[in-house]
Amino acid sequence: MNLLERTHAGFAATFGHPPVGVAFAPGRVNLIGEHVDYNDGLVLPMPILAGTAVAWSPWAEDQIDAVALDFGNARDRFTIGVAQPHQPADWRSYLRGMAGCMAERGYRAPGAKLAIAGSIPRGSGLSSSASLCVAVGRALAAASGTPARPPRELALAAQAAEQEWAGVNCGIMDQMAIAAGNHGHALLIDCRNLSTQQVTLPSDWAVMIVQSGVQRGLVDGHYNQRRNDCEVAAAAIGVAALRDATSEQVEAATLGPTTRDRARHVVSEIARVGAAVGAIEAQNLPALGMILRASHASLRDQFEVSVPAVDALVRCLNTAIGSNGGARMTGGGFGGAVVAVMRSEDIAQVEAALHDGYRLPDGSTPLLMPA
Repeated sequence: MNLLERTHAGFAATFGHPPVGVAFAPGRVNLIGEHVDYNDGLVLPMPILAGTAVAWSPWAEDQIDAVALDFGNARDRFTIGVAQPHQPADWRSYLRGMAGCMAERGYRAPGAKLAIAGSIPRGSGLSSSASLCVAVGRALAAASGTPARPPRELALAAQAAEQEWAGVNCGIMDQMAIAAGNHGHALLIDCRNLSTQQVTLPSDWAVMIVQSGVQRGLVDGHYNQRRNDCEVAAAAIGVAALRDATSEQVEAATLGPTTRDRARHVVSEIARVGAAVGAIEAQNLPALGMILRASHASLRDQFEVSVPAVDALVRCLNTAIGSNGGARMTGGGFGGAVVAVMRSEDIAQVEAALHDGYRLPDGSTPLLMPA
């Protein structure tokens, strides 16, 4: 039973009748451009096969009645426009937030029954929260009988839901990648004006996602602190955002060592995104591999969001891939997933190298996911 079938069946078992429809939103993996979206930078994510499904049916009541099939059929029922954020933040916070933020933008469903299920490992760094928000937004729009929301509108509502209802001061990358991305393409996003460009990956390249076995969380303060560091650096340099800063300005500014390192990463990472797009368009996989490796080193040493288990996994992948590609951590950091780009013909040997040479912190073999 696939995800859509499982969600459809879960809805029927919960509410006693089949849903009218099932909405879906993918997760995303970020090829490069980490921690630069909230600095108005450039990012290069792509949607993945795993995602979130929301089975829906309109309801005459001015309420949402939802079941989370992956959380022991936990329920949440609330009146749209009246509900408060759930504390501590969990799936109900994102659900209530998306309903509230959609309503604020004039897309208010009269009420709906929802069944929610997903195939993205939680805490994997593949944006299960943004996937949930966008899938809920699509389901509520369908339940209201209104046309599908433009990707930009869905993304902004999802971002607001995460910020205002779950306490994660996130950028816009995840939501835009999920709402506007096309499978098989990376999506170049200018996070200042939300313009996008589809970047086609060569057909003989493969993108592999590998779980580190370290579940991460963003609401424990690390993410928000990194964002604050960047804002302090931008203010000291005298720019609106680090997108506008140069390496020379970073070095000349009066900054503490930690804040300077945060700014160094952001400025260099934005430059790496442009270089990565050029490498993809030129079908230069060795060049892209070098860019991915430099990104990981910067995230590890300057932005300090990697952890030893992730570093070990990246080293194992880079050794197995060799010069024809590369790997780096992906997502907010402190665990989660690693992304690798390689020749399609090298997949089997890379998988074998991981199986023989790397173990997760619990001693098991790593979980590999195709993008």
